[in-house]
Amino acid sequence: MCSGRVDPAFILRAFSNGMDGVFIGGCRLNECNYITHGNYDALNMVLLFRKIMEHIGLNPERLRIAFMSSGEGILLTEVINDFGKKVKELGPLGKGEGIDEDELKSKLEAVTKLIPYIKLVKREKLALHLDKEEEYNELYTSDEVDRLFREVISYHIDPDKCPACMICLRKCPVEAIVGGKNQIHVIDQEKCIKCGTCFEVCPPRFGAVKKISGEPVPPPIPEEERTIIRKSQ
Repeated sequence: MCSGRVDPAFILRAFSNGMDGVFIGGCRLNECNYITHGNYDALNMVLLFRKIMEHIGLNPERLRIAFMSSGEGILLTEVINDFGKKVKELGPLGKGEGIDEDELKSKLEAVTKLIPYIKLVKREKLALHLDKEEEYNELYTSDEVDRLFREVISYHIDPDKCPACMICLRKCPVEAIVGGKNQIHVIDQEKCIKCGTCFEVCPPRFGAVKKISGEPVPPPIPEEERTIIRKSQ
């Protein structure tokens, strides 16, 4: 499998399942077998994810990427042994950083929910193919990632403006909007990937979908209050 196929969700799944470290091996840069140069995409993604790990209090050394050819078995062994030694020194995931099990689970779940949003916001940077591997080291800063989490955007449907037209409900790519005919629509924040589709498709004459940043999302209107009573003509 091309290393460019490795998604942040794969890394999170490994850590969530109790792995103490994740190693990604790829072809040498500029030696792509598929001409897609996915190994650059993998390097870019890993460096961003290491900054995310720092943000939630995990040691970024638990995630490593290395590039080598299929004929360099000895080098692979050396790299794997070195990584295994490093992970052993760091100790169990979470415990080595002083994070208890429940807090670690909560942090990983929070990042998992934000990954689609992060990939959307950083899509231009994630698509960059720089000339030298060293240039990637300064691509993402800790302040940038901290700000990304602090200013994460959420979406909310104003119950006073929602006409239950079902446009946003039908267009939502992850079926995160609850509602129906004559039912005020509500965004399930647990399912929402913060792609902004609902905001974009909501007709301007309604303006029911609100973009929220830096403040909590209002609680959803109770289910028993969502029915819209149409006045007869």
